Amino acid sequence: MGTVRSKDGTIIAFDAVGEGQPLVMVDGATSHRAVNPLGAEVGELLRDGFRTYAYDRRGRGQSTDTAPYATEREIEDLAAIIADAGGPAIVCGFSSGAALALDAAVAGLPISRLVVWEPPFIIDDTRPPLPPDYVERLDEAIAQGRPGDAAALFFTAAIGMPAEVVDGFRQSPFWAAVEEVAHTIAYDGRFVASAMAGNPLDEDRWAAVDVPVLAMHGDGTDPWLMVGARAVAELLPTATLQVVKGEQHGVAADVLAPVLRRFAETG
Repeated sequence: MGTVRSKDGTIIAFDAVGEGQPLVMVDGATSHRAVNPLGAEVGELLRDGFRTYAYDRRGRGQSTDTAPYATEREIEDLAAIIADAGGPAIVCGFSSGAALALDAAVAGLPISRLVVWEPPFIIDDTRPPLPPDYVERLDEAIAQGRPGDAAALFFTAAIGMPAEVVDGFRQSPFWAAVEEVAHTIAYDGRFVASAMAGNPLDEDRWAAVDVPVLAMHGDGTDPWLMVGARAVAELLPTATLQVVKGEQHGVAADVLAPVLRRFAETG
């Protein structure tokens, strides 16, 4: 395990496994190393040719946080990780972390290739869009000391879980870990809200992405997540789409690792 200091002084904690080409895994909302072993598992499977970084995004796990928040700060966090890796790096973003990864590429970070797994973009009527005041409601709940309500809003409005299912989840022993990072849900909201409004993707936002991009979704995932991955592949001239058999939103490491290896070796 190691740490890097981001531009604003925030300490970002990470694990790095293996030797070789840098590969950075970027988690989505609420996820970090203590609850999501995917980065570490992929690192072990690729350790013969890659140095894989799994890191805690700011405000989660063993990373610190610094107010006020701005999406630019998270891009700087990723830049610090890539600098530690010796860049340029392959960056693999999961769910809302895919939007962060795409924005980082636009910002000019030394990214050699980009992988996005099921970006949660709502661009048609496949499912209801986010409420227009989604981020504001998250911020308000946190400011009022109601992290559980912020998390519940995320699970219902963003993920689409039925309210009664979320009510049951709130009684489980896992809910405390969700509340610990609930203040960061609005961070991800700022990255994805405009792309979850039920409108086509903004053609200009990621137009500057000029590195090879692999957009992926599982064939067993929710239909709206398939639409989001396909939209990225159609929008970016450098992107290709890959459908992964048998996978859902939580992809298995032994399925993902060989795909990443093949993509890295593509001319």
